[in-house]
Amino acid sequence: MIKKTYYIAFLILISLSCASEDKASVSVITFEEFQKQVIGKDVQLIDLRTDKEYNQGTIDDAVQMNFFEKDTFLKQIETLDKKKSIYIYCHSGGRSSRASKLLQEKGFQKIYDYSGGYSEWSLKSKLEK
Repeated sequence: MIKKTYYIAFLILISLSCASEDKASVSVITFEEFQKQVIGKDVQLIDLRTDKEYNQGTIDDAVQMNFFEKDTFLKQIETLDKKKSIYIYCHSGGRSSRASKLLQEKGFQKIYDYSGGYSEWSLKSKLEK
């Protein structure tokens, strides 16, 4: 009876640990964290802004995927590696917050939302120079 109880507990523990590995996580990151983790690194960096916004300036090697064009956006994210970290930003955090939930639903594992967005980036980058 004791062996059976340990066996069942062991199976439950294994199933819970496997489930936690598949759990997607969203981390909201600051300007400083974004700089350390993204700038000069080979990461999946997505700019969620419109064409007009993107053409006014962008961050590092970001790929633009207009979040407002839902059908196109959904097709574009399918080209990304869902197991690799993905960093997203928009103008000031609204779109990136919504996009992070959508990316989670679509199976992305590690999502980093730079909530300050391009507006904070452009301001703080100018102050650092």
